Amino acid sequence: MAGSTVSRRAFGNFLRTMREGANKTALAAGLHAETSRMTIVRLEDGLVTKITTMQLKSLLDLYEADEASRAEALNLWSEVKEQAKVDKLQGNSKGFWQPYADQYASHFPHYLRLESAADHMTTHQLVLIHGLLQTSDYRRAVARLDAPGLSRVDTERRIELTARRQTRLEDPGFRMEVLLSEAVLWHRPAEPDVMADQMRWLAEIGDRENISIRVVPFGVGPHRGLVMQSFTLLEFNTLQNRLTEPPVVYLEGAVGALYLDRADVIERYREAITALRAVALSEADTRSLVLRMAKEHAA
Repeated sequence: MAGSTVSRRAFGNFLRTMREGANKTALAAGLHAETSRMTIVRLEDGLVTKITTMQLKSLLDLYEADEASRAEALNLWSEVKEQAKVDKLQGNSKGFWQPYADQYASHFPHYLRLESAADHMTTHQLVLIHGLLQTSDYRRAVARLDAPGLSRVDTERRIELTARRQTRLEDPGFRMEVLLSEAVLWHRPAEPDVMADQMRWLAEIGDRENISIRVVPFGVGPHRGLVMQSFTLLEFNTLQNRLTEPPVVYLEGAVGALYLDRADVIERYREAITALRAVALSEADTRSLVLRMAKEHAA
């Protein structure tokens, strides 16, 4: 779903810009195209919607699109449809996560689409290891905390989903930067031997060329990360038509999530990342600390 996710978001952002430039509300656009306001919102958010080419042309008429903008919108729309055909032929039109739909919150598929499409991810974590870096036993322990009554079968299905997500790390075109609070190393959501294995895995995977793991130690004092909390910044390749796909900041809570893509908000998080990098240990020092923590947990 990587290509279709990115092309849909580019298309949706382009349409939103046109609508706002024409001073039209999503409700007005929906009424004009004989669809709902929510369909327009979903379309502009890059989500799958049931809209026809005729309805799109009707929207472009409402927005009084000039010839160049009209051609660009129709070109993007063609890319969305072509990629959807490819996804269908490859059997992944619903995403690899679809068979596990009963194991995650309703907001999570959107994140999984973005994670699959991103070429660069920067994550700051204050409590737990990011899912892409969790060992199976660590993930199993987290699943039990999240849903104490979860059956053994469903627990293993969650492990399978995480393992499928983690194949992203094998893609040489994907880069992941991890900034961990030292607290993450001390928290014990799992048994000591599981924690020791998780620490050793962090040390091992952090040696990969496309993965950077750095710990922000307790002793550095005040820094922006303390007020920004945990977050993940996802960034994307430039599209073939040279449009820039805007980055997204993902914030996950206990019962929901936020997806932020406003330019000023993204800049605020970029500033926080710069501040975190300034106080984080080097990759080598992080590896040494993580291996010490493995011994601490195993003791």
